[in-house]
Amino acid sequence: MLVHADGLWKRFKGVAVLRGLTLAVPEGSTLALVGANGAGKTTTMKVLMNLLEPTAGTATALGVDTRRLSPRELAQIGYVSEHQQLPGRMTVSAYLDYLRPFYPTWDRSLESEIIGQFRLPTNRRIADLSHGMRIKTALACALPFRPRLLLLDEPLTGLDPLVRDEFIDRLKRQAGETTILVSSHELSEIEEVTTHVAFVDRGQVTFQEGLNDLTSRVRRVTLMLAENVPTPAGLRGEWLDVRRSGTVVSFVDTQYSAVDLPAKVAAVFGPVHRIDTEPIALRTIYTSLARAARDQQEASA
Repeated sequence: MLVHADGLWKRFKGVAVLRGLTLAVPEGSTLALVGANGAGKTTTMKVLMNLLEPTAGTATALGVDTRRLSPRELAQIGYVSEHQQLPGRMTVSAYLDYLRPFYPTWDRSLESEIIGQFRLPTNRRIADLSHGMRIKTALACALPFRPRLLLLDEPLTGLDPLVRDEFIDRLKRQAGETTILVSSHELSEIEEVTTHVAFVDRGQVTFQEGLNDLTSRVRRVTLMLAENVPTPAGLRGEWLDVRRSGTVVSFVDTQYSAVDLPAKVAAVFGPVHRIDTEPIALRTIYTSLARAARDQQEASA
């Protein structure tokens, strides 16, 4: 694993933001770190970059304890954050000139390609750029040295659709060559480049899975019931977001199996006229799981 976190805790003034978080990022993957605001995504990123030291637990990046990252490792790690501070008084060109000597693998032709794709005004001061242009500048500074690892903390927040498309297109070109860990609320956009997903809730990774496996086992199911069949009080725990309109019942099945589903349905509803299933987007999977976790938390409070 190119990145591994084991039992990470981080407390701020006694408040635990990370609570035993464990995470593994396979080399060559693009892993989406998904969770609500305050779940611990940004804190996790900062621990991995050694911008914060964990209260307990360990984390490694490129096989090195993140608390001991040297210039050698940092020269192989790119980092782009929604709130990243760039030197506003410098022009884009001057900032690139400043950065190149720190990265032995810097590729000037790739730099030129990215500048052209993003249409960056290299002669303008960074402080005079729009938010979208500043984010593109940050990415243009993080990619030309062809990092082995790229950390992206909510990079799409506040970007207009065109800038998002250009950003995602550049990530597609980099995917495979670079291992990417990205946190974002823009799940419909990052799904295009995502290979793995980790769901974070209250400072813990509740589960981590390959995207193909996740989208295969989580499906929207629609049933056409026989007339006057009541909805049982107790449905299966893996069926979420259950809705009924007349004789039509729909739900998200989080343990979908084409072989097992008919028997499960029959055990709950008896014979049904029809069963339809369809894959659902990552955003819908997340909202269904997050809503179920929230409801469970409220019920146990």
